[in-house]
Amino acid sequence: MIYNFDQIINRRNTNSIKWKVNSHELPLTIADMDFSTAPEIIQALNDKIATGVFGYEDIPSSYFTAVEAWYLKQHQVNLPSEWQLFVTGVIPALSSIVRRLTHPGEQILVLSPVYDIFYHSIENNGRITQECPLIYDRQKRKYQINFEDLAAKLAEPQTTMMILCNPHNPIGQVWSQEILTQILELCKKYQVILVSDEIHGDLVLEKPDYTPILSLDSDLNTQTIALVSTSKTFNLAALHAATAIIPNSYLRYEVNRGFNNDEIAEPNFAAVTATIAAYEKGAPWLASLKSYLCQNKQLVQQVLDEKIPKIRLVPGNATYLLWLDCTDIPESSTEIVTRIAHHTGLILADGSVYRGNGSHFIRMSIACPRVELKDALSRLVMASKFL
Repeated sequence: MIYNFDQIINRRNTNSIKWKVNSHELPLTIADMDFSTAPEIIQALNDKIATGVFGYEDIPSSYFTAVEAWYLKQHQVNLPSEWQLFVTGVIPALSSIVRRLTHPGEQILVLSPVYDIFYHSIENNGRITQECPLIYDRQKRKYQINFEDLAAKLAEPQTTMMILCNPHNPIGQVWSQEILTQILELCKKYQVILVSDEIHGDLVLEKPDYTPILSLDSDLNTQTIALVSTSKTFNLAALHAATAIIPNSYLRYEVNRGFNNDEIAEPNFAAVTATIAAYEKGAPWLASLKSYLCQNKQLVQQVLDEKIPKIRLVPGNATYLLWLDCTDIPESSTEIVTRIAHHTGLILADGSVYRGNGSHFIRMSIACPRVELKDALSRLVMASKFL
């Protein structure tokens, strides 16, 4: 089947958070796509709607077997159904896990710059963010983990949890098996619970591929929780479905109690139906999507190299979110995105919200039809005259 990713879908005035902008503005900010989801998912939803009955529903076993089968086929890792818990999103689950498995005043470690909502899940719940800033090589445009700093901070008695982003948003980096093993060894040594947000795991565009944290040595994963979802991969964020995967039965029991108390484990028919259809029938659409995104990324690289050398692409190989190095521009990222928006109407994400060294970077989504991306790049070229 041929999928049309060039189709323009007017999302203005549709309650879209991303597109709640002025008529002349073009947002490439929030991590959702301007593409229609897989037709197989739409058909499954239409079939469900055609029944006309929307009473209370339970989560069918087919939901968990679909997750299990997908990860076995796509990533060669066994995630048994009995390890899985349905939740209504990665971030609601993360916040509930923070409340359930840590105490107010304790430290939760993150590798910064990282997805800004992690900080909200930590700090809004009365915990303290412990940043382990990633080391950035400006010449190679490459990040690496400062393992000496990581070990020292995990060793602090107040540090009881680490939240990992695998692959890492916003830098787009896939963590290797070797690096993940080092992280797991340190977490085990210092008895720190590791929560791995793997929502972008199916959106790796180039080699090396994503390594699921739970594919590693089971002896190292005794205190690990993985969070996965179809929401980014298949553009289903508004349906609110994700899966917490917890091998440790005691942790699974405690976390499940927290989910129930927080009322985030209640399914809806659309979320369950779409997730099953995505995992059972969505692979061909996803393969086409990733090919299209690769071409979009190549276009951005070409335009930056030829016309905007002061902005450089950090060459991460995962997600549809590009991390753009603006260290050659004297202003902060806040000033840069403000100036771009003012002069051209192009709205990009301010890297400072991700902390770490993010105040010298901006983030751009390329999950849009190519004509929109070309428009955005034309605006960015125009804006570069004012930077």
